[in-house]
Amino acid sequence: MYNPFSLEGKNIIVTGASSGIGQQVAITCSKMGAKVVLIGRNEERLEETHRQLEGEDHIAVSYDLTNLDGIKDVVAGIVSKIGVIDGLVNCAGISTVLPFKLMTSEKVDDFFKTNVYASIELTRQVLNIKNVNKQGASVIFFASVMGVVGENAKSLYSMTKGALISGARSLAIEYAPKKVRVNVVSPGVVETAINRNQPYLADPERRKITESFHPLGIGSREDIAIACVYLLSDASRWITGQNLIIDGGYTVR
Repeated sequence: MYNPFSLEGKNIIVTGASSGIGQQVAITCSKMGAKVVLIGRNEERLEETHRQLEGEDHIAVSYDLTNLDGIKDVVAGIVSKIGVIDGLVNCAGISTVLPFKLMTSEKVDDFFKTNVYASIELTRQVLNIKNVNKQGASVIFFASVMGVVGENAKSLYSMTKGALISGARSLAIEYAPKKVRVNVVSPGVVETAINRNQPYLADPERRKITESFHPLGIGSREDIAIACVYLLSDASRWITGQNLIIDGGYTVR
């Protein structure tokens, strides 16, 4: 039976796959039939994700994407093993709460290198004519609700996410003739192993406040992963250049 949401026969790269949302995206993609390439810095945790994937022939690549010069060879190696790429989920990133007065140029460089430069360079290499499926492909950048709304001490993080949202719109236009769709996913607060230990979720009183900002409650990793499956699948073949906000109602309050 025809299923437009199926990822059968698709080769999907997921970065930040060693934990959190990236890990869940990889697992869910494998359940939908994709052959998944996991990229992350921690080899041991990558292997843990790898063991949770359904199906066969998945690949785990331990690599620090802030080493920009080596990304070309990483992508070439992936394609030589599994064939051309059908989808890319740029999930790797870092966050901080940092007052503007404490921001330094070095900190700005670090955040842009991790959250923007690495994703852009990986995408650039994946979209090389030798590496991408000429029948069509889908690219997802991970931003945040902080890329479209303001929050105290979040300016640095917000800058990087806003850059991805803006850049994706123009990339969508540039690559549409090549049948490549480019979209952004912007989550609100999602319960992950890391977030669970943060004061805004770990402290009962602060958690109540955080939940009050999300009319549908705190999100789960699966909420985000399922949305990524949609954007990677043929079900979203007429969608490009969009910022899909998945936030339990945070931005409509």
